Amino acid sequence: MEIIGYLASVIIGISLGLIGGGGSILTVPVLVYLFHVDTVLATAYSLFIVGTTSLVGAAPKYRQGLVNLKTGLIFGIPSIAAVFATRKYIVPAIPDHIANIGSMELTKGVLIMTLFAVLMVFASVSMIKEKKQNGNNGNGSTPPEQQPVQYNYPMILLEGAVVGVLTGLVGAGGGFLIIPALVLFTKLPMKMAVGTSLLIIAAKSLIGFTGDLGHYQIDWKLLGSVTLLAVAGIFIGNALSKKVDGAKLKKAFGWFVLVMGFYILAKEIFFS
Repeated sequence: MEIIGYLASVIIGISLGLIGGGGSILTVPVLVYLFHVDTVLATAYSLFIVGTTSLVGAAPKYRQGLVNLKTGLIFGIPSIAAVFATRKYIVPAIPDHIANIGSMELTKGVLIMTLFAVLMVFASVSMIKEKKQNGNNGNGSTPPEQQPVQYNYPMILLEGAVVGVLTGLVGAGGGFLIIPALVLFTKLPMKMAVGTSLLIIAAKSLIGFTGDLGHYQIDWKLLGSVTLLAVAGIFIGNALSKKVDGAKLKKAFGWFVLVMGFYILAKEIFFS
């Protein structure tokens, strides 16, 4: 199972390199089901893995001019604060035993994995759904990359805080939430939204991880191995992205994530 886990770690990075997201949604299941890491600890590990791989992925985007630092700062500040507070105070405060529902015991681990599975389902829908292009439609309108960036500050701050809390609870990067928010609330073109999202994910995930230090015993050997393999996967994914249709791959990956989400829901609710 560990060998499969290490192979899956590479796939996490390949997904990020190929389609600009999705890898983080695999990290917690890989850690929990293949490496048998405790669920709560797996969400902490996921923050480090996702943060590091996203930082590596953001570097070439920045060099290409596809990262808007001002937008990243505005969205990132409430998100970083929320994820740090969630990991430092909220997650440790959740009791290990929450309640008994019939014959099922609702534990912290079951709650987190159930929430994570629901998030996977929503993420898969976002990947599968066809998105309308915002480019020039032939009527002389300004292409999106030439349109001025606009800021809906209240919604950006609110969305940043919400994404931060979700990231803190389940350890996922939340790119499927961040990218639409950046497009909708700041009018960033899609490519720049993806690059800016990677920077936001990197900052909030790595800073959020520091909120876990002191709460858990970290297996740095395992964490470092999975992270390095995921980073290697990013470079493989970037190379493959020049030969593979990213849109079709994203939809196929979305269906895979949907099946995985329902599998985790069934496993945690009926077979835990």
